[in-house]
Amino acid sequence: MNQKAIKNRPFKAIDELEALKKMWKIRIFEEMIQELFDAGELYGTMHLCIGQEATAVGGAGILDQRDWIVSTHRNHGHCIAKGTDIRSMFAEMLGKKTGTNGGKGGSMHIADLDVGNLGSNGIVGAGFPIAAGAALSAQMQGTDQVVLCYAGDGATNEGSFHEALNLASIWQLPVIYFIENNQYGMSSSIEQMVNIKKLSDRSKSYGIEGITIDGNDLAVVAETVSKAVSKARSGGGPTLIEALTYRQKGHSKSDKLMYRSEEECREWQVNNDPILRLEKELIRNKRIKDEEIRQLEMAIRKELADLVTSVKLDCEPMIEDLWTHVYAEDEV
Repeated sequence: MNQKAIKNRPFKAIDELEALKKMWKIRIFEEMIQELFDAGELYGTMHLCIGQEATAVGGAGILDQRDWIVSTHRNHGHCIAKGTDIRSMFAEMLGKKTGTNGGKGGSMHIADLDVGNLGSNGIVGAGFPIAAGAALSAQMQGTDQVVLCYAGDGATNEGSFHEALNLASIWQLPVIYFIENNQYGMSSSIEQMVNIKKLSDRSKSYGIEGITIDGNDLAVVAETVSKAVSKARSGGGPTLIEALTYRQKGHSKSDKLMYRSEEECREWQVNNDPILRLEKELIRNKRIKDEEIRQLEMAIRKELADLVTSVKLDCEPMIEDLWTHVYAEDEV
């Protein structure tokens, strides 16, 4: 595709009603995963993104299917927003053969190449160079694809972050590095880990545009990502976005949340929850009524509950499946 066509290509605006529906799907999926784990039915660990739905839907949710995302260990929202099949995600986490990775990868390794989901990663910061490589391939092949790379605030202290940003800047790669600053890396607050006010300022060292935004405001996230994507498509190079958000649950299943106050959690959950904020805005603008939202929520709960019931009947991987997907089946 020539550069003129790329520059004139319109970017789809986000549909806030559809976005609300997708955000509720992410929230309810996460709640059900928690219930399955508590019941002893879920394999491996998990990292919930409850409270961060706007960064998923406002980011991955506005990309074209041909565009790519690279995700993190806190990946469920990104995957759902990009279009990965929810039933297949349930199956993966319940260790079923019908899962996205055949039931062998679990929560932290969900991938779906058909919708541009290059996969999640349990290694902090590992997505940065993967995203740079994918962006380089798009650049070398002359496509108009872009890569949206999610990472947490703690990952910006990894060497891979700085190495990848340097390469992305030198080669002006079509990649957006999207930092979900949820205030904590495991049990350490971001203020204890860095000596700067904004993580986006780190972009200055590499000649990259950096911006810090309200990550719980869906419209702001979507607009910011849209501009960065348009710039990347037209050869304008990378962007670093820091989205301020909050994980309402613990770092992982074993986190007892002893390092933050109830007042802090309540403030984010009551006054800054991304779903509640979007609901209030839609109701205020008379786009939807509260009772319609509640009906939508109940319908999604039933839809996902039915999926879980169905998935539990699926087959588990066989012993011989241990040997599949280990080596490339075709000649390189």
